[in-house]
Amino acid sequence: MALIVQKYGGTSVGSVERIHRVAEQVADARRAGHDLVVVLSAMSGETDRLVRLAHEVTPSPDEREMDMLLSTGERVAIALLAMDLRGRGINARSYTGRQVGIITDSRHTKARIARVTAERIREALAEGIVPIVAGFQGINERSDVTTLGRGGSDLTAVALAAALKADRCIIYTDVDGVYTADPNIVPSARRLDKVSYEEMLELASLGAKVLQSRSVEFAARHGVPVEVKSSFKEGQGTLVTKEDADMERVAVSGVTGDRNQAKITIVGVPDRPGIAARIFGPVADANIVVDMIIQNVSQAALTDISFTVPRADLRKAVSLVQRVAKEIDAKSVAVTEAIAKVSLVGVGMRLHSGVAARMFEVLSREGVNIMMISTSEIKISCVIDEKYLELAVRALHAAFGLDRVA
Repeated sequence: MALIVQKYGGTSVGSVERIHRVAEQVADARRAGHDLVVVLSAMSGETDRLVRLAHEVTPSPDEREMDMLLSTGERVAIALLAMDLRGRGINARSYTGRQVGIITDSRHTKARIARVTAERIREALAEGIVPIVAGFQGINERSDVTTLGRGGSDLTAVALAAALKADRCIIYTDVDGVYTADPNIVPSARRLDKVSYEEMLELASLGAKVLQSRSVEFAARHGVPVEVKSSFKEGQGTLVTKEDADMERVAVSGVTGDRNQAKITIVGVPDRPGIAARIFGPVADANIVVDMIIQNVSQAALTDISFTVPRADLRKAVSLVQRVAKEIDAKSVAVTEAIAKVSLVGVGMRLHSGVAARMFEVLSREGVNIMMISTSEIKISCVIDEKYLELAVRALHAAFGLDRVA
């Protein structure tokens, strides 16, 4: 008998019929003798509906009140599933993030988990109860409701699995695993049986929407095996686990494309010590993630600095940068939104040379200009014109033989 944390996304609980299906899966696992903790997202579309309501009330909703509002979506889902299970004779009980002891910092709408007590879950499991937990939420030290940001329910599930020392955390979603590329772009993309934490972290941060990067990082830090499976069909999923020798045989494991990018360029920046800190300090303080940064060679003691941010944070970032640019006497601030990032990921890059050169050759052959480049041990990313993203992904997927079974 194993202790398993199951997480179901919004599409998996998007209607009463789908809640019935989830309840049947939970019942099957219980009949197999497993102890279960179930984490739910809000029903699909519910969070968007609540966001729209907030913006109908005011154009700039207070972030603390947004957390209070958005946390209600998951509460609806957990109560409905608990009712369904109890109707089937399974002793289930719903719990909020507060009730299971998910303690976070005070960054509303993007809170980070400080610790998880999980005492009430342990008590429930000891009594034979199936805890149904609201994902995406917790409380800060002042007992204010907080939410964990995009992908927060995945993070809730992994954090509970770590706190409970669960045997496995299974993320049920609308796809049946991690693929070599987005199947909507590359029909020949293959499902991977296994990926390393490091590869999955890169894939998630680079635009793969199967798992959120913070949940993968948490799983890697605490050694939680995570399996991604479909809640709509039977079959194997993808196991995210520690790296092994087999993973290094292949240079590239996947290709990702990310349209959630925008580029900001500060033109005519005085080239002197401390300027970069002046520029990026306020951006960091606003919890805006900066991805790629390029600084041109200085001419006449002036330089240009370009960097990318998520499009959702563009307006806030531009406002901050324009203020700093004025303070440091930079000439102007330019914004480019129609960009995208294409990336190759694979732990095998450590042992295989020439991957970058081949990537650049493929993009050149397809007439795709590269604006920015970023690399790590297991990743190469290029910023390109957004209109070429799908072409670039398909060309790289074919060039590196990712449609062939290894």
